[in-house]
Amino acid sequence: MTLAAPMADVHVALVEPEIHWNVGNVGRTCLAVGAQLHLVRPLGFSLDERQVRRAGLDYWEHVQPRIWPSFEVMEPQLTDLGEPFLFCAREGSPLWDVRFPRRVVFVFGRESVGLAPGLRSRYRNRLVQIPILDDRVRSLNLSTSVALALYEALRQRQTADNPARS
Repeated sequence: MTLAAPMADVHVALVEPEIHWNVGNVGRTCLAVGAQLHLVRPLGFSLDERQVRRAGLDYWEHVQPRIWPSFEVMEPQLTDLGEPFLFCAREGSPLWDVRFPRRVVFVFGRESVGLAPGLRSRYRNRLVQIPILDDRVRSLNLSTSVALALYEALRQRQTADNPARS
């Protein structure tokens, strides 16, 4: 099986992530597919060596995340990176209904509250949800959601690059 090339034109932005374990898993997934990780402050943890070691991120030096001081600083540069798509637990188009462009930025909010209402309002036509079929489940884990988004983008590329797979 031939896989697509690394997705260097795909970016994942974690806005104010709170849990270093999730960021570690997201970093590993970004590294696996060749996507660029962006971390938007404030962070709910330290990126110092001890914290990184504790999270088991022995590959972190290869992830090389770009750190932003705030979303207000990053936002004007979003379109330079790619087309933004913001993920929400209960709003937006279902993941499998969205056709992602090659240059794309997947934006995810904090584990506890997601993205701010004002941000969701500004990007109303760019909201994506990963369908949750059981109402007892409030949301999916951040690292799970990022993995689903990245691998859906990879699947779409594989299908586009190899039409026999569709």
